[in-house]
Amino acid sequence: HVKREGASYFVTFRLADSLPKEVLLKFLAEKSERLQRLEIQRSRPQPAAAPKPIPDSEEIIQRDYIRQIERYLDKGVGECVLRRPDLAELVAGAIRFFVDQWYRLDAWVVMPNHVHAVLWPIPNHTVSEILKSWKQYTATRANRILNRVGTAFWQPETFDHWIRDNEEHDRCCRYVVHNPVKAGLSKAPEDWRWSSAWRGQPAASRPAAGNS
Repeated sequence: HVKREGASYFVTFRLADSLPKEVLLKFLAEKSERLQRLEIQRSRPQPAAAPKPIPDSEEIIQRDYIRQIERYLDKGVGECVLRRPDLAELVAGAIRFFVDQWYRLDAWVVMPNHVHAVLWPIPNHTVSEILKSWKQYTATRANRILNRVGTAFWQPETFDHWIRDNEEHDRCCRYVVHNPVKAGLSKAPEDWRWSSAWRGQPAASRPAAGNS
């Protein structure tokens, strides 16, 4: 991943049992096939009269791959232990803990089997450092609550996407707060307790929950 100083990021991390290996391998194979086709297409000279192919790029392919995973996660696969209020609050508390010290937090949501956030790391702090802190802290305490020993809580892989402009930033924030609605968990963003859009959050900390 390209990391840029002073940039905002859309990040996703998920529970260890939320995405079966065979499903992930299928998505990766489809992504790899598209990348191979793109490389072949670029290597072949196109006749002047030939119709232009539908534009594709590594960025679009990566975006579609992540969207595939997000749609799958919204099906609620796995134990979905973050449905438990105590575990959801544990994760929400960790996300909010270093706000304005390590990062600016523009939107976040704790779903039953994954987490989304839009954040801007404060200089001298990195996305990797922030995610590692969130995941390590919550995994240790969640496994203690669940009486689990030697069991992975989070999937090691984390997705982070560099947000390129204000339009994309607003789109990512809308996606985050509307995720519970799209997954059929609430009627409105502000009804979902484990989100920056929740009606119980201070108004100043709630992002606009406009149309998605």
